[in-house]
Amino acid sequence: MSVLYSAAGGIATLTLDRPESRNALNLKMCDRLIEVAQECFSNNEIKLVLVRANGPVFCAGADLKERQGMSAAQVRERRMRGFAAYAALEALPMPAIAVVHGPVVGSGCEIAAACDFIVATPQASFRTPEALRGTVGATQRLPRILGKRLAKDMMLTGRELSAEEAREAGLVSRLVLSSELESVLQEIQNTILDAPSNSLRLAKRCIDRGVELDPQGALATEIAAIEEQLASGSWMGRK
Repeated sequence: MSVLYSAAGGIATLTLDRPESRNALNLKMCDRLIEVAQECFSNNEIKLVLVRANGPVFCAGADLKERQGMSAAQVRERRMRGFAAYAALEALPMPAIAVVHGPVVGSGCEIAAACDFIVATPQASFRTPEALRGTVGATQRLPRILGKRLAKDMMLTGRELSAEEAREAGLVSRLVLSSELESVLQEIQNTILDAPSNSLRLAKRCIDRGVELDPQGALATEIAAIEEQLASGSWMGRK
């Protein structure tokens, strides 16, 4: 499978698995990401989703070899499936964390940015060279995270952000040595697994919706979540 899926103990792991192609995103991977994201979405036992990758590269971007010989209609369909895959990850109700190592290019940035936050090793780097390659993509999420000026610098000049630069800019939440990565992930997992899933999901929803609204609309979103939690009887973890 181009994307491996496993679930155990409340944790689902989605692993990009085309290391021979530097995990370049093709149509099959898009469809598989949508499939496994939907499986996570519908499974109430899952409290945390990890998005990882096999091989030395997290994702080298879109599979340019796949596009050779494609018609305009085929390219359009492939792009739409990519957008659907990113959206499926972004729509997950439970926390989703991208665990990043090595180069993260184009579509890889989209996948990582669609998660709630990124844990990266110092070997990670981030690029969005779409415009320099003669196409358009990765223009929406990164400006919201990095600000439009840095996003434009990356897009229009091919600037690569190191893991430390990405952390300073707010793209990477935690920068962790490779030797300490699994222990840090275990701490994160333990914290999330110990917390009430309903409150985590509601908090995520409030943040995601609230940042797109004015202050009054954002507050109304939080109040609605509080009312939903009170009605469910799960306030302060009680059920």
